[in-house]
Amino acid sequence: MEHQQVAIYLAAMAVGGLLGWAAPSLGPGLEHAINPVLGALLFVTFLQVPAAELVRSLRAGRFLSAAVVVNFVVVPLVVAAMFAFLPSDQAVRLGVLLVLLCPCVDYVIVFSGLAGGSSRRLLAATPVLLVAQMLLLPGFLYLFMGSELADIVEVGPFIEAFVVLIVIPLALAWSLQAWAARRPSGQRVSDAATTTMVPLMAATLLVVVASQVPKVGDSLADVAGVVPFYVGFLVVMAFAGKTVARLFRLEPPAGRAIVFTGATRNSLVVLPLALALPGDLAVAAVVVVTQTLVEVLGMVAYVRLVPRLVPTDDHVGDVPVAS
Repeated sequence: MEHQQVAIYLAAMAVGGLLGWAAPSLGPGLEHAINPVLGALLFVTFLQVPAAELVRSLRAGRFLSAAVVVNFVVVPLVVAAMFAFLPSDQAVRLGVLLVLLCPCVDYVIVFSGLAGGSSRRLLAATPVLLVAQMLLLPGFLYLFMGSELADIVEVGPFIEAFVVLIVIPLALAWSLQAWAARRPSGQRVSDAATTTMVPLMAATLLVVVASQVPKVGDSLADVAGVVPFYVGFLVVMAFAGKTVARLFRLEPPAGRAIVFTGATRNSLVVLPLALALPGDLAVAAVVVVTQTLVEVLGMVAYVRLVPRLVPTDDHVGDVPVAS
């Protein structure tokens, strides 16, 4: 499954789309399954990197600084450049802002690893990126849309997402790692859990797509109007991420990880925020999910092209690389 995981993810989205179209009544129930499935996926992701490695990665200040700069300086500037050209519908614009201003903390690790990026450092950066976007998103929304819409998005769902999707999975993963280090039975459980990565990722994509397809309805034209912006964002951020990696003198695996963290967005975790919006802004959730569809297809290209964009012999000339 690992060798065929991109094809599996695309198939999962296709099945989710068909399910959402054929059985729209399942949508509300499937929405409640998003966080549990995503939490399980992150638990397995955290499980694959030892706790000691995560702690050591937090000391890599150059990488963390690059991740913060690319996500909270470069990305907002790119979004600002495209904002005036977005469809005029406020719900559509809000959906685009929600998803593009928040960096991914889940499947970015999977896709970056497929391209030879440093999954260990991305895992260590995950709590930092999630807390930072919690704090900065209200301010970004105020700058782009004014206080009226910025006040609609509350911090509560973000705190819930941090606890459910980061704190609990990380604590469970570290507990299982400790058990595996002491007992063969723990190691067997750990080995079995790590084999579920691809099915859990596929299940997450299927559930998200199937739950949101029934909401497209009369908003199809507006939703389709944001697709070129999502594609353009992926193209621009590939080169912007490489530039940031070079500025911070990162070695190729870390540089590739910076490219991925700048390009992938937090659609799965911000979706509960979009779902909590008032009815007249409900289309924002569909706009968020549309970004997921575009991004996963884009990641197929990224996995192949980023190793060429940041080759293994790209050490930013002869300057020292980050430890």
